[in-house]
Amino acid sequence: MEIKNNRLRELDFLRGIAIVLVLVRHIPFSSFTTSIGWVGVDLFFVLSGFLVSGLLFKEYIKSGSIQPVRFLIRRGFKIYPLYYLFYIPYLLMKIGDGRFYWKGFAGDMLFMQNFVTSWGWAYPASWSLAVEEHFYFALAFLLPMAFSKNMVLPKANQNKLFSFPAIILMLCVCGLLIRLVGNVFFPASQVRLFTNTQYRYDSLLAGVFVSWHYYFKRDAMVVFFNKYKPFLYIVAVACLCWLPFYDAVGSLFSRTVGFSLLYISFGIVLTAFLVAPNINKSLNSIFTKPVVNAISKVGVCSYSVYLIHTFIINLCERWQLPAGYLFNLTGFLGSIAAGIVITYAIEKNILRYRDRRFQ
Repeated sequence: MEIKNNRLRELDFLRGIAIVLVLVRHIPFSSFTTSIGWVGVDLFFVLSGFLVSGLLFKEYIKSGSIQPVRFLIRRGFKIYPLYYLFYIPYLLMKIGDGRFYWKGFAGDMLFMQNFVTSWGWAYPASWSLAVEEHFYFALAFLLPMAFSKNMVLPKANQNKLFSFPAIILMLCVCGLLIRLVGNVFFPASQVRLFTNTQYRYDSLLAGVFVSWHYYFKRDAMVVFFNKYKPFLYIVAVACLCWLPFYDAVGSLFSRTVGFSLLYISFGIVLTAFLVAPNINKSLNSIFTKPVVNAISKVGVCSYSVYLIHTFIINLCERWQLPAGYLFNLTGFLGSIAAGIVITYAIEKNILRYRDRRFQ
């Protein structure tokens, strides 16, 4: 199988949509955008599960093995330098306000903030980065074990109940059951039920499910999608219809079934973007090419934008910009501009160094 390493513009577009959703969640453009913007993180989870497992699947296809340490080192260069560098302004802001908290600081440093302080301490949105880090480490060591036991590759006449996709689906069902049990026994811990890794890992597994089919059963994936395309689109829309009516954290529905509906919808959307013919041409015709290019460019810089956006918003508040058009526009465009600068001035150089040292 030929594996291409080029970036997919359509996936950068999805990343761009995800980060725009996050921005409008935190910047009060309207009650509607604020109420639904939180799902940008869930879209990121599905995309991350697809992309990160795809790196491991491609490595196995290319070399016949997976090197977990090498993988984690390469991921570390992607995640840690920018995270720790741009954690400094958040930390200085906390210290300047006289609110330093050792336990919160330690949780942020160790990517355990979603367990220590529920949200991130200095940088609240960093809870989702912790979820992804936990998932990356688990995947990096469990997937090679699964390959070594011949559990991943599709086999002729295999019992479908014991196939790799079936195992993922069972783990996703377990994720829903864990959420239900958590909400029964810890109903007062609403934030932890929203941010703790054990309640959110299945969204990333949904991306792994799509990734496995994309790399090992692509032809069957295309046939299935084309055969059931109208039905799949209806399901994808139906799984999102509840969003305006339920609170992100305070709703029992959101914290249980809602998370599952989101990754089902986003998994279908991701599949459509991967297998639909001429997807870029379709995007251009719907949104215009300049708009798609702009959103895709923001998607390329989404990690940097995610890291810096709440700091930019805090600066706008400290500068006492009046709530309204000026505040929203400054926070939105300032976050994107800062993210683009960080990506091309810093992140690209870090990744070039990584690629030289750890190919």
